[in-house]
Amino acid sequence: MNKNEYAPIESLCNKLREYSAIDPAMYEKFHVKRGLRKSDGTGVIAGITKICNVHGYVINEGEREPIPGELIYRGYNINDLVSHVDNEERFGYEEVAYLILFGNLPSKDDLTSFKEHISKCRQLPENFVDDMILKAPSRNIMNKMARSVLSLYSYDDSSEDKSLESEMSKAVSLIAKLPVIMTHSYQVKQRHYYNESMIIHPLRDNESTAESILSMLRFDRQYTKQEAALLDILLMLHAEHGGGNNSTFTCRVLTSSGTDAYSAYSAAIGSLKGPKHGGANIKVMDMLNDFKKNIKDWDNDGHVADYIRKTIGKETNDGSGLIYGMGHAVYTLSDPRAVILKKKAYELAKGTDFEAEFRLLENIERLTPEVFKNVKGDSKVICANVDMYSGLVYKMLQIPDDLYTPLFAVSRMAGWAAHRMEEMMTGGRIIRPAYKAVAKNRDYTVLDERE
Repeated sequence: MNKNEYAPIESLCNKLREYSAIDPAMYEKFHVKRGLRKSDGTGVIAGITKICNVHGYVINEGEREPIPGELIYRGYNINDLVSHVDNEERFGYEEVAYLILFGNLPSKDDLTSFKEHISKCRQLPENFVDDMILKAPSRNIMNKMARSVLSLYSYDDSSEDKSLESEMSKAVSLIAKLPVIMTHSYQVKQRHYYNESMIIHPLRDNESTAESILSMLRFDRQYTKQEAALLDILLMLHAEHGGGNNSTFTCRVLTSSGTDAYSAYSAAIGSLKGPKHGGANIKVMDMLNDFKKNIKDWDNDGHVADYIRKTIGKETNDGSGLIYGMGHAVYTLSDPRAVILKKKAYELAKGTDFEAEFRLLENIERLTPEVFKNVKGDSKVICANVDMYSGLVYKMLQIPDDLYTPLFAVSRMAGWAAHRMEEMMTGGRIIRPAYKAVAKNRDYTVLDERE
């Protein structure tokens, strides 16, 4: 769009700004819970779930008290799930997906059968890659994934069948197919937009989800067991995070309307794309690059704190005033996912060129709360969230930044599916919160008398 074409749009948008402005005091006057949050930052209870508990504080005599964060899948602490898989030197994402979907840990036979079924379901429909991916590349992989999921509706003869069995079949199929859609979409993007080589590898049987992703992504198909194990842990950590996070709530909202599975899941992907949600991991890496470029001594607390101060003051980086990777809506003292990832990130970075970047992120994590308190005069307890270290881990795994958020979607597919089915079985009502209308009534003016 050239400037002449843009001019009338700009004028109309100025009118929209004029007539859409809302006095912030009105939110207090009418007790509006902006963002479905109370004034203390806690969420408005909009539903009940048995799938996941995200726990970061307790209410003691009416006051919010910070505690170390807990992430619990179907009653099992994420630390236990990760540590057992780690100690036994096996892959855990499929086990976690089974747990989230069906409510209990699988037996050895159940897990084997589930893995085999996922492997069989990875194959995309005939001509799907040609028609939906090769012929329609996208600059953003999340948009491509959302479109592809929506397109799968047309390849499913039972697309409108909402029986539990049919829904579960769709869910498992998408858990299997989404990594394939993601890697193929990336390869096509590289060829179409950057004139890079494109290799669409055939699928391999009996690979875990993490192994399959690395195998399809790399030209030589080579990866170490340590690399696959670390990616597997990332998938486990991102698989589920309660019913109130934006993408899961989006999925539940659409489900409550009675729409089909593909529409609900594609909408969830669209939500996750946002930089305030799943897109935050790439924002952390952009911020890290800005810090690296502008701080002379990364190990000097004064230099780092000063730049944090400037960033909070909207003088640096993207001008948002945000320290990406810091703070969470629920977690206070710690995000258990960040604690696990920080340990794993250090193990991988130690003794390599990445160790300096890890130390800089660590310094940002350590110094931000005090700087924030001094600048804002706010004593709110804030901690590093999962995005603080996930981007660096992806970078060390040689995963392109285009895939940071898509990998989040691949992992979270299990959680979305579980919440969709829970909403279908227990919700019962369309989700419809109220908005207070504050526009004044006006008399109609005939066309010839309008200015």
